[in-house]
Amino acid sequence: MFSKLKFVFIASGLLLLAACKPAIEEKHEEKSVTLSHGVDESAGGLEAYIVKIENATFYLEKQGGGLSSMLDKDGVDWIGFHDEKGSGWKGEYRGFPNAIHKQDGNYFHALNAGTELSTSSIDIESNEHVRITFTSGNGKWQGQWDFYPDRCDFTMSQVSEGYKYWVQYEGVPGGEMDEADFWYASVDDQQHPINEAFIGDLPAPEWFAFGDVKTSRMIYLLHHQDDAHPDDYVSRPYMTVLGFGRHEKDKFLSTPSTFSIGFIESSTYDKVESEVKAILQ
Repeated sequence: MFSKLKFVFIASGLLLLAACKPAIEEKHEEKSVTLSHGVDESAGGLEAYIVKIENATFYLEKQGGGLSSMLDKDGVDWIGFHDEKGSGWKGEYRGFPNAIHKQDGNYFHALNAGTELSTSSIDIESNEHVRITFTSGNGKWQGQWDFYPDRCDFTMSQVSEGYKYWVQYEGVPGGEMDEADFWYASVDDQQHPINEAFIGDLPAPEWFAFGDVKTSRMIYLLHHQDDAHPDDYVSRPYMTVLGFGRHEKDKFLSTPSTFSIGFIESSTYDKVESEVKAILQ
């Protein structure tokens, strides 16, 4: 009992007993963005940077430099990559940004049979920002990944001179490509069935969003810089093929650009549009 008390003398000379003040508990600042290291089992056990933000978990494959998985708050993967050779649209083609394909190499794609290796460095790791930079094996391309509490930004920060690239989302809205999927885009305010193609240049700000009627969230893709290049979307039997700076097999992007990818917890056009536009403000 007495170990918890102390004697205190006051001006009047009276002796008071006062309880010792308990030790102040140290408060730890909660992280909005966390980085860990592990493997993406669904992608074939590939080593990955695992980045968690407020409403998503990203698996950034360490050797290829592309996303292999992107999980929503319910654990549903909206990319669905795996490395089985010959799986095509069912697995090995999927990912983001899948940017450099037969253009001075094959880089920034989750590691499949055709992906060439890159090296990476962690440049920023704070409570609200993680930056990981990949450099292609030939040293001519560089891709910068910035993770924030609400999204991921990919920047093609170095472009091989004389070559072009595209940035793609090849994935599975809601975890599986099916007739219940749909898309919105900056072209109009209409809901379009997943099998309806878009061919042309998206109006500014250039964005696309994919949803599934079975969920109230959507995945969005945003190009921060407006241009006059095609941004075609076509469906495949098992995945989306949205390509900023792509028309058929042609690539059009030749300068550094930034692209955002993330989830919006709504499936209404107005909400999606306002949240995507807010990123650029």
